[in-house]
Amino acid sequence: MDLRRSPLHDRHEALGAKFAEFGGWTMPLEYAGVVAEHTAVRTGVGIFDVSHLGKIVVRGPGARDFVNATLSNDLDRIGPGRAQYTLCLDEETGGIVDDIFSYYRSDDDVLLMPNAANNAEVYARLVAAAPDGVDVVDEHAEHAVIAVQGPGSDAVLSGAGLPVGHDYLTFVDADVDGSRVIVCRTGYTGERGYELIAPRAVAGAVWDAVMEAGAELGLTPCGLGARDTLRTEMGYPLHGQDIGVAVTPNEARLGWAVGWKKPAFWGRDVVVAEKERGARRKLVGLLATGRAIPRPHMAVSLTPDVLLGEITSGTFSPTLKKGIALALVATTVPDEAEVAVDVRGRREVFAITKPPFVDTSVRDS
Repeated sequence: MDLRRSPLHDRHEALGAKFAEFGGWTMPLEYAGVVAEHTAVRTGVGIFDVSHLGKIVVRGPGARDFVNATLSNDLDRIGPGRAQYTLCLDEETGGIVDDIFSYYRSDDDVLLMPNAANNAEVYARLVAAAPDGVDVVDEHAEHAVIAVQGPGSDAVLSGAGLPVGHDYLTFVDADVDGSRVIVCRTGYTGERGYELIAPRAVAGAVWDAVMEAGAELGLTPCGLGARDTLRTEMGYPLHGQDIGVAVTPNEARLGWAVGWKKPAFWGRDVVVAEKERGARRKLVGLLATGRAIPRPHMAVSLTPDVLLGEITSGTFSPTLKKGIALALVATTVPDEAEVAVDVRGRREVFAITKPPFVDTSVRDS
């Protein structure tokens, strides 16, 4: 399979990045090392290329109402200029086809950002359901997405001439060489930061301007390896690991991203019924009491004979210097219990812990 490349691929090669396949794209995995890049974001500022993320534009009269009648969250909770985390659910099973950020630009213009591997599926479902007059346009390869994350993100972007200081989950437009760049106060690291959605033609200029502005501020290029450890410390789920078509929002504890009072969204009847009777599994955080490092698919149990579930994401936390994990376990286990994880044949003790595992600045004004 031919892998897609980011518009910024040559910049990463020049920086000596190590690459890996992700969602059909070849993307930077790391530059100086995952731990160093992770620490730079928690303590200073890092820059990521996340251009593999999907981009779908829904436009035309009734675009906003169409999105609201299909995806799980309720756009009535927000207004133009705001972003919202939402879910695309399967109509028959209520499983999570994808988790998505929606950018409500106007009643006639909504930008959706699915995950890379799911962009085509979400696009196909929206096209099939779109009413006359509403256009669904796949712009997956038309834009770069650059994430600038960390306590120093405002200083770097301000130095690059980009607008900063707007509230969490809001976005504003900037002009770069006559092109519209969207500056979003969003991110996947848990730190204060921004995501820049730039047309392909000016992506390199935006990256170069940010890198130049951050040269004296400790800006660190970061890869998807650090992005994964950062999001795990926050307890942010990853589609394909922690959530997927076999997991419902009730099981994933993502009910806050569901507009329960809305009259319609895909999968509504299924997940409402499940909520009323109670889900059989729940996604929890696990914190090692010892030195064990958990990995996906390791078994979680109360005793060797009472299997509860399995690890979905597991890693070493560079901030805590401990093993942390997300796991899907039976709802019968108490939220503050200690459980055993089978780590290469050893029963290691972990404490169920409500994420985030670390204190961060994501919502700081």
